[in-house]
Amino acid sequence: MIGDVLKSGIEPCFTLKNAALFNCDCLELLSRIGENRVDMIFADPPYMLSNNGFTCQNGGMVPVNKGSWDKSRGFEEDAKFHDQWISACRRALKPEGVIWISGTYHSIYQCGYLLQKNNFHILNDIAWFKPNAPPNLSCRFFTASHETVLWARKDRTAKHVFNYEAMKNGSFPEDALKKENTQMRSVWSIPVHKKGREGSLRHPTQKPVDLLRRIIRASTNEGALILDPFNGSGTTAAAALLEGGRYYIGAEFEKKYCELTAKRLSQMTGFV
Repeated sequence: MIGDVLKSGIEPCFTLKNAALFNCDCLELLSRIGENRVDMIFADPPYMLSNNGFTCQNGGMVPVNKGSWDKSRGFEEDAKFHDQWISACRRALKPEGVIWISGTYHSIYQCGYLLQKNNFHILNDIAWFKPNAPPNLSCRFFTASHETVLWARKDRTAKHVFNYEAMKNGSFPEDALKKENTQMRSVWSIPVHKKGREGSLRHPTQKPVDLLRRIIRASTNEGALILDPFNGSGTTAAAALLEGGRYYIGAEFEKKYCELTAKRLSQMTGFV
């Protein structure tokens, strides 16, 4: 299935059952995907907050700088970058396809505006609450303990997938705000990282696999093709494989994170 949606001229750096990862810029991969082929996209674009500041990690002070890819190039250039990849994602999505974008206030408002500029229809904004978020070291602001995740569909009139019963009755023990047999609300309480669940394989903006499993379970069915243009350490791929019956394509510009993804997925028994 994955080979059927890609044009020639690009080879994956890592493959396994139902998944392929490409060591390239996201725009290059998106340009080689046929139009109207993808069911769901999860995007965790750079937040553009590497500004020589500091944060708290494991009880110590660490710099927030993550790499050149996370440095702001100014408001207009940052907006141009987000516009380019969001527009490319729209072309790749099926009419009923959906996109999820995560971010903090550094980037999410630009992305929300550009989703609407590119004629997406926003369905929800999810507040992902982090019960174990790090403290604020300056003591001059509220402690940042959530991220926003936007959910939008490509075509306003299309019928998107929403597995309502799974979200209403699904088992999500990690969510302290969810009660059995009640509608799931738009505030999700999921810890940033669970020891022993995802090991020591890390990316500076790595998302918990529980977050991605919920997103995939909510908005896709078996047979769906899922795309992550900012693969990172492969959390979306891991979640897609764990949910079963889904296909995954990812793009990652930095080779070291491609290698990290390959190692992580290879350690998942039953998927090699």
